[in-house]
Amino acid sequence: MNTSMKGLASPDTVVAQRSPEKVRKLKRPGRWASYLVLGVLAVLAIESVATNPNFGWPIVAQYFTSPRVLDGLVNTLQLTVVAMVLGVVLGVILAVMRLSTNPALYSVAGLYIWFFRGTPVFVQLLFWGFISALYPVLTLGVPGAEPLFAMDTNSLITPIVAAILGLALNEAAYMAEIVRAGIVSVGKGQTEAAHALGMSNMRTLRRVILPQAMSVIVPPTANNAISMLKTTSLVSVLSFPELLYATQLIYAENFQTIPLLITASIWYLIVTTLMTIGQYYVERHYNKSTRVQGLGIFRRVLELQKRRGTNDAPAR
Repeated sequence: MNTSMKGLASPDTVVAQRSPEKVRKLKRPGRWASYLVLGVLAVLAIESVATNPNFGWPIVAQYFTSPRVLDGLVNTLQLTVVAMVLGVVLGVILAVMRLSTNPALYSVAGLYIWFFRGTPVFVQLLFWGFISALYPVLTLGVPGAEPLFAMDTNSLITPIVAAILGLALNEAAYMAEIVRAGIVSVGKGQTEAAHALGMSNMRTLRRVILPQAMSVIVPPTANNAISMLKTTSLVSVLSFPELLYATQLIYAENFQTIPLLITASIWYLIVTTLMTIGQYYVERHYNKSTRVQGLGIFRRVLELQKRRGTNDAPAR
């Protein structure tokens, strides 16, 4: 070997010296201990629920697909859809009024939102259910003249109408704030650019602002739809045969309260799970440019469930 190269390392030695060090995973004994504790608790809970005869699982299986329960489920779904559609439409109108420069319009919208968000939805349902105590007959006409229209209030405001009014008017107050937040999130430059192109205010709102605001509006709207499904259980106070009231009628006859409540709860869980999956795809559609690639649907659903839990309004 050349004497001038004796002090230099061979190429294999250089590569070996530059190879990355092995990454060692941190030992997390606390994490594994928590897994073990949670696993034991889960097994104990499942064993207790499965073997306790007081849960009445045979009764649950008997009434799970009962025609009375299924009719109640259909009424719940119909009520949810109608109340949400009316709430969204009225909420968009209120949001536009709230952002108007007309003092009369934004004052009326602000007063509406303040009132319906400030009173419990249960109280509003009771008011609509007993509106005949305030107005026995509804009339329409010029004051001091013969009414053009008169009708008994109980004939017009039936339990289903009272339920829709109570839920939809309350939902509109929340939707107005959601839509307003979405509109405000769009930069003013978008509006100025649309006006520079000669677009009217309404066309700018419909073609420019709302499509961009949808990514902000959709997630809380979907959360409200899921919350609305559960809130329909309050309609039982109006004797409207939705899912919970249908099960109440059954256990009033056979005194199997817990199994019937479990039956209703399972149906609520099934429907909310399906709605959460639908929410995932709707959000995915409006967040094409920002969504994280490779994130599985189940992980996204769990994140949506977690977000929904933090966004639910407990006072409703």
